Amino acid sequence: MVAAHTSHSSSSGEWIACLDKRPLERSSEDVDIIFTRLKEVKAFEKFHPNLLQQICLCGYYENLEKGITLFRQGDIGTNWYAVLTGSLDVKVSDTSNHQDAVTICTLGIGTAFGESILDNTPRHATIVTREYSELLRIEQKDFKALWEKYRQYMSGLLTPPYGVMETGSNNDRMPDKDGMSSGALCQVSKNCNKVPSEKILRAGKILRNTILSRAPHMIRDRKYHLKTYRQCCVGTELVDWMMQQSPCVHSRTQAVGMWQVLLEEGVLNHVDQEHHFQDKYLFYRFLDDEHEDAPLPTEEEKKECDEELQDTMLLLSQIGPDAHMRMILRKPPGQRTVDDLEIIYEELLHIKALSHLSTTVKRELAGVLIFESHPKAGTVLFNQGEEGTSWYIILKGSVNVVIYGKGVVCTLHEGDDFGKLALVNDAPRAASIVLREDNCHFLRVDKEDFNRILRDVEANTVRLKEHDQDVLVLEKIPAGSRVSNQGNSQPQHKYIVMSGTPEKILEHFLETMRLEATLSEATDSVLNDFIMMHCVFMPNSQLCPALMAHYHAQPSQGTEQEKMDYALNNKRRVIRLVLQWAALYGDLLQEDEAAMAFLEEFYVSVSDDTRMIAALKEQLPEIEKIVKQISEEPKASQKKHKVLLQLFNTSDDRAQKRQPIRGSDEVLFKVYCIDQTYTTIRVPVSSSVKEVISAVADKLGSGEGLIIVKMSSGGEKVVLKPHDVSVFTTLSVNGRLFACPRDQFDSLAPLPEQEGPSTGTVGTFELMSSKDLAHQMTIYDWELFNCVHELELIYHTFGRHNFKKTTANLDLFLRRFNEIQFWVVTEICLCSQLSKRVQLLKKYIKIAAHCKEYKNLNSFFAIIMGLSNVAVSRLSLTWEKLPSKFKKIYAEFESLMDPSRNHRAYRLTVAKLDPPIIPFMPLLIKDMTFTHEGNKTFTDNLVNFEKMRMIANTVRTVKFCRSQSFNPDAALTNKNHQDVRSYVRQLNVIDNQRTLSQMSHRLEPRRA
Repeated sequence: MVAAHTSHSSSSGEWIACLDKRPLERSSEDVDIIFTRLKEVKAFEKFHPNLLQQICLCGYYENLEKGITLFRQGDIGTNWYAVLTGSLDVKVSDTSNHQDAVTICTLGIGTAFGESILDNTPRHATIVTREYSELLRIEQKDFKALWEKYRQYMSGLLTPPYGVMETGSNNDRMPDKDGMSSGALCQVSKNCNKVPSEKILRAGKILRNTILSRAPHMIRDRKYHLKTYRQCCVGTELVDWMMQQSPCVHSRTQAVGMWQVLLEEGVLNHVDQEHHFQDKYLFYRFLDDEHEDAPLPTEEEKKECDEELQDTMLLLSQIGPDAHMRMILRKPPGQRTVDDLEIIYEELLHIKALSHLSTTVKRELAGVLIFESHPKAGTVLFNQGEEGTSWYIILKGSVNVVIYGKGVVCTLHEGDDFGKLALVNDAPRAASIVLREDNCHFLRVDKEDFNRILRDVEANTVRLKEHDQDVLVLEKIPAGSRVSNQGNSQPQHKYIVMSGTPEKILEHFLETMRLEATLSEATDSVLNDFIMMHCVFMPNSQLCPALMAHYHAQPSQGTEQEKMDYALNNKRRVIRLVLQWAALYGDLLQEDEAAMAFLEEFYVSVSDDTRMIAALKEQLPEIEKIVKQISEEPKASQKKHKVLLQLFNTSDDRAQKRQPIRGSDEVLFKVYCIDQTYTTIRVPVSSSVKEVISAVADKLGSGEGLIIVKMSSGGEKVVLKPHDVSVFTTLSVNGRLFACPRDQFDSLAPLPEQEGPSTGTVGTFELMSSKDLAHQMTIYDWELFNCVHELELIYHTFGRHNFKKTTANLDLFLRRFNEIQFWVVTEICLCSQLSKRVQLLKKYIKIAAHCKEYKNLNSFFAIIMGLSNVAVSRLSLTWEKLPSKFKKIYAEFESLMDPSRNHRAYRLTVAKLDPPIIPFMPLLIKDMTFTHEGNKTFTDNLVNFEKMRMIANTVRTVKFCRSQSFNPDAALTNKNHQDVRSYVRQLNVIDNQRTLSQMSHRLEPRRA
């Protein structure tokens, strides 16, 4: 995980600057900064810390534009690489002509390649950047030195270029898929873990002994159909018991997954050897009870088990969801329930290889995907030249792509896919696929299912054409029970918009709007997706005239009565859409002249029509209310214009409610010069950089050749582009704006004030209760979160400069995340006394616990990420003295931060919460970016509305989190907490990772 988006560029720039230094010039602080970044990279997640430290010492940073050839097939290699961002195509040619090369796969983030440099064999493939990419590079001499020194760590992680199995023995070859039933495939998967791991064996023993201690009646001989089953438990009773033992078990489904972990490893067994744990009256037996006269636990063992129970439950709750997913995927497709399919579908949403597929295709895949796992490295999944029969997605582990005569050309990791090209092109396999490590898990789609899904999608696709060009593409899908809750019969199918021209999409939604539904029901419909997302493809300057034209549209055919009915219903539909649109935009309409003019004109038109059409009268007051609201507020604001202070601090706001920042609000802002003097400008928040330059030039008396530079406390400088807008709130926590002539750019340096505090505030806040601090933090965070308009998320994702809109409220909320994170690190690194640092760790863990209790997940994660910052996590003397109780709590909190399976642990936790919730905003931003970057906005010159729907669905998370208002704890609010309130709103922090690392090393120098 990384810092929130506002400061990410700053932090990324700093570690790149460290990598750009020659290895001999890198300090221990440089290495810490690089280490912090690299341990987030998938390619390095299994590397031993000592090995990763050495990579930090010798690695180099490289960034390449799209279409750059990194090396060609046949070249002698000189470097090893790991992909940090972007992707690269692997191309292989059977001739000496590189133009004949065929792309066999794509290397994504976290992929490593180039191990052939260990024995100077020629490169087996040509590597070309598919998009802008960032790489970590290690030179041959350094890589060989690492291999010699850390061979025991690297041999299982890197592909040795010798002894690679290209064909595999008969025992390791997978049987042909055609000759294998799904039952046989399940059997291959089920037998993966014949010997239980020690930790799961121990977990089973603890659960068995605890049951015998607390509920001995659960394990007993049972009779069923005249047969006696020795020492068994019942599935439903096991689920009941587990839910009573720990607060980390929230649902019966979760408990089923936890028991499935034990069943998979043979620590718990079904009496008839069923491989799916079920919440039913079925008999299960612990491994220890398989033997006659299994011993009962001693008093000492009972005590030990009581102490270890919560740790065991936590472990099982972390790995249970994956076991539950495997259990579902192992079921034959025909036996999967509706709930099973929904769980699989949710998993597919976060797999990068599937991000470009439509919702319908993902749901179809959920019904046909087969789980396949293999226990041994070296197993060949398929051979080069064979017929393509399946498409694979890697769930766990990695595989080597091997070409005859060339050896390993690349390695694919979790989330990557392979085998699809052979299915699409109906061509032989271009390479062999060999397991690179033990215990690899895959999702498999067989050719027959793959082709059927493609055929079904095309068969259910309706294309509307004008002048032989597609203008609207609809997909026919089952209507499902979710369409209506009224009990009346609904059509079995409905049509959803996949793509279209903006005008045709609008026309379709107006024509299909159900007028009998109430406005609240209509708000929940797909129409809301259009209203939320139209700014991307149909701005108000286009939408408003189109709506007015639709409102006045008259039919050319039919009787007079039919024409009147059509006109009335058409007007009612447009009115409903306009009301919904105005409700979403709210106050933002005041900043859009086209929208305000349209609403006033629209009100006049509806008002005129009510004289002739009485049926429209009931909706007129709502339109009138909106028009009055947006026309009166700007007048009021002209009398008393809102002026925001420098850095948007809140020290002067006392107890009044925080108001959202609007683009037209003015800001008094200091812009610094090269001599570190400053000029104060007063401009609208949404001003462009060009307008900021003009305002600075007016103050300075000259603006020729001026540039505006964003300066971080670490000295990283970014020249802002003239069209960038709303730059004031995008600064890092201690960032500042500078203005200077372009030729003086290199001479700019950070201000002394950007360094942050030199003394900590532990003396102040150690006297404040952890609960009070968490409570006041939550009140402030809720104010910031509540000010964020849903549309700001869309502006942020697609680029606010494309809309010329501000995202100030979102920026400040994201910056708050970074501020709290650095507050934790700053206070600990400024505390020179060991015993006080230990107290600080305890204090922050307690504050985090209370934030979690208040459902303030943004601050909760910020605190935990602050504690996991390398400047804090390396303080081993401090952590050693932390009581074990707090270590356990921190370990539980850290597990929620686990980024694996796309932050599954966090998502499962949030799914169980009711609003109000303050979500972990950086992850929401990541989800929207994932969807945006994985899907084109326009396909064949049509709006990709499926993409709009996916992004709107993520934005709705924010709406859900705020669907209930936050009511502060009355008992805490009634106390006089002005000191706590002021403290949490004015945190003074160091946001320079290098400075923090240096301070950390002074506190506890690196051990020899």
